[in-house]
Amino acid sequence: MHKLHAALERRLPEKRLFLRSDTETRFIRLSSEKQLIAWIGSTLLVGWTIMATAILLMDSIGAGNFRAQAQRDKQVYEARLNDMAAERDLRATEAVAAQERFSAALEQISVMQSALLASEDRNRELETGMEAVYATLRDSMKERDIARAEANQLQAALDGSDVTTSGMASDELTSTLSILSEALAQTAVERDMTVADAQAALDHAAELDLELRLMQDRNQEIFGQLEEAMLVSVEPLDDMFRAAGLDTDELLDEVRSGYSGSGGPLTPLQFSTSGGMPDPDTMRANSILSSMDRINIYRIVAERAPFVLPVHDSFRYTSGFGSRWGRMHEGVDFAAPVGTPIYSTADGTVIYAGWLSGYGRLIKIQHDFGIETRYGHLSAIRVDVGQRVSRGERIGDMGNSGRSTGPHLHYEIRVNGQALNPMIYIRAGSDVF
Repeated sequence: MHKLHAALERRLPEKRLFLRSDTETRFIRLSSEKQLIAWIGSTLLVGWTIMATAILLMDSIGAGNFRAQAQRDKQVYEARLNDMAAERDLRATEAVAAQERFSAALEQISVMQSALLASEDRNRELETGMEAVYATLRDSMKERDIARAEANQLQAALDGSDVTTSGMASDELTSTLSILSEALAQTAVERDMTVADAQAALDHAAELDLELRLMQDRNQEIFGQLEEAMLVSVEPLDDMFRAAGLDTDELLDEVRSGYSGSGGPLTPLQFSTSGGMPDPDTMRANSILSSMDRINIYRIVAERAPFVLPVHDSFRYTSGFGSRWGRMHEGVDFAAPVGTPIYSTADGTVIYAGWLSGYGRLIKIQHDFGIETRYGHLSAIRVDVGQRVSRGERIGDMGNSGRSTGPHLHYEIRVNGQALNPMIYIRAGSDVF
């Protein structure tokens, strides 16, 4: 200790701090040990100050970078949402235009059906009239031939008779020949009129046949346009449901079982009243109506399945579906301020509305086809158990309840109890709506 003190004395000699007043003088003795302790404390204080300042600067820079990145992410998501909204509006406009074209086509088909039925009636009337004309013509020709034969017989009898035949017999023959001549002339006139009527009927039938062919060509063009429109409209819907992992045939059967009424504009057409197998135009028209019925059913299914986003305001996508920190994250997270409105993604019935463990305030909605959606970490619940809700109806507010690190919505989709990635449905719906 003596040697250590001596070494300190050489480095840090003892110092005295004098304090003088008007009446006395005092001093504070600063030994080498005290100076060493003060130097070490000052060094530690300065080092701590430097480290704390550096940490604060690093945190500030990191927070600025994080905010800038978050702002960039927000701008990217907002731009993406705007694009999706524009695409959805475009699809909706196209759907409305297609529906209008379908309605116009249905009206044209109805007019065509009426025209075809009237044409069939006129054809039948013409066929009946022509048969009557041909029968009258045949009878007139037979009567003409009989009268001509009788005239020839009378003429031969007159030529071979005795010139001394009495005047009375000659007068009778002359009178008979006159009557027969008049009958032949009248028959010839009737024959000419009948031939003219038959020719007019044939000409009218040719005009009707040309009109029918033109109508058939027009029908072919209309059917082609309608079939193309059906193809363009139905295929995206088929792809959407298949992308969501749903069996389209089962969906159609289930919806048809609940909407089984028939009649109206989608009733299969019948273009002929003669019975028998339907003609090709009828089959094509019924195929188009079947496609329209399929689109109508898909519209019902789309309202009853969760193909839209639960958040309509600006948000940040913070966590996806899958393993996270060694645990399965069975939904997706959308971050936004507390109180952001949350909307139902499909028609359904509320089966749970309350607090549930790590979910915090939770809403469960049961939809058709075995689909259930969950909305967790809410700040407010705006629905009750047993309540029927529609797609796009506000059901709650975003919050930070339960096991949560910040305000966000935890959104799940379960099919028959099994959790599926909600983005499958959202991406499939964004391609159509």
